Amino acid sequence: MSGYARPDENTLGVVIGKRGKPKPTSSPAARALRQASAGGASLGTGFLGLGAGIIAGISALALLIVFLMRVGSMANPLPASFAWLIYFLVLVVVGVTIATAGERMPHWLFALFLTGLACVIALDFISIWELGSIGAYASASVAASIGLLIAVTLRRTSEILISVGLIGAAFVAAILLTTPLTPETLPAQLVTLAIVVLPPVFATWFVVQFRRIVQIELDRVLVQSTVSAPRFAVGMMASEELARLDLAAEELFDSVASGRTKLPLDPKTASIAASLATELRLHLIEGRRETWLYHAITESEQLGKTVSLSDAGSLAGLLDPHQRDGLLSGVWLLVSDKQTDRPTVHLTLGPVGPAESDDQQSMVSVPIVISTTGISRNRVDPATWGSFARVGTFTNATENSSLRVEIDCLVANPADQYHAEQTVHR
Repeated sequence: MSGYARPDENTLGVVIGKRGKPKPTSSPAARALRQASAGGASLGTGFLGLGAGIIAGISALALLIVFLMRVGSMANPLPASFAWLIYFLVLVVVGVTIATAGERMPHWLFALFLTGLACVIALDFISIWELGSIGAYASASVAASIGLLIAVTLRRTSEILISVGLIGAAFVAAILLTTPLTPETLPAQLVTLAIVVLPPVFATWFVVQFRRIVQIELDRVLVQSTVSAPRFAVGMMASEELARLDLAAEELFDSVASGRTKLPLDPKTASIAASLATELRLHLIEGRRETWLYHAITESEQLGKTVSLSDAGSLAGLLDPHQRDGLLSGVWLLVSDKQTDRPTVHLTLGPVGPAESDDQQSMVSVPIVISTTGISRNRVDPATWGSFARVGTFTNATENSSLRVEIDCLVANPADQYHAEQTVHR
């Protein structure tokens, strides 16, 4: 029996078994964000969750003081007292569990949390039902809604919004059933509804925006790594696949060397070895004409949706790191501007021409044309022009009501670079 275990998927991202369906892929930034958040709150959202929990605790203490001030006017304050007891007990249990579970809120804990909040709201309504003004006397039930802040960084946005919607609907129903809506009572009801609904909704929106900003910045950092790549190189995704291939090959060799797998290989293991060799050859020959700019665009969550590239001669690889950084920064600023929902940018490089100046005979000119749709020339960030200036001399104009930029980029003659390298090797 062979001691080598076949990997779950090959290095081309195809899951072995299940009819060989390919494994879904995404940008490195998106996958890195998912991996970083696999344990629950992460990338700073853990601190947001801590802050939200503190706000929920302070709000609960303030509302408890309000309850104690009005307890004398309640005919039956016992249910509301039990509501507060249950609420603080739920907060302690959930907080301790989250801290010990590694900033995660499993399904069972979230269900327990919502059940506890529902009990708190029901008991509080029972105490104040006969008073004729839910908005004026609600305390523990309002704190229960604010308590959802604890879960905003640990549960899906839809789950939080649905929970807030149900609590808000419960308050509306209770107000309509118990409170006569007059000019004197209506303001208190509206203020209470706002306190119940707005804090969790705003916190959810804030967390969503924070995560979006983090993902964009992470994407920018990962894309920036392509600036220092060689003229022709594999991308970040291919590098990860090669790492998995190397690990699979090492495990196979170790299995043979340790004697767990006997020689000659059985047909199944031999097929695995042949598959690894085939994948290695494919990775070694693929992408030999793909430049850093191709990988920066195709492997970026931000650029891949809006930017296209025409570079038949692979001329982007001739740019030096300073020029690459300027071009990448300029294009990034164009597509990251939120003046339109979905601008598009198309980059065309080439054909190569001679340098215009006689004192630059060792240089060649690489024309770069950046045509856009949905990007107004007078709304472009001024830093964009500074970025393009690092690439070369540029002109900008308006074409079909959108920006068009033409850059004359001077790069070292690749033929001279080749001869210099040959001289060094000799």
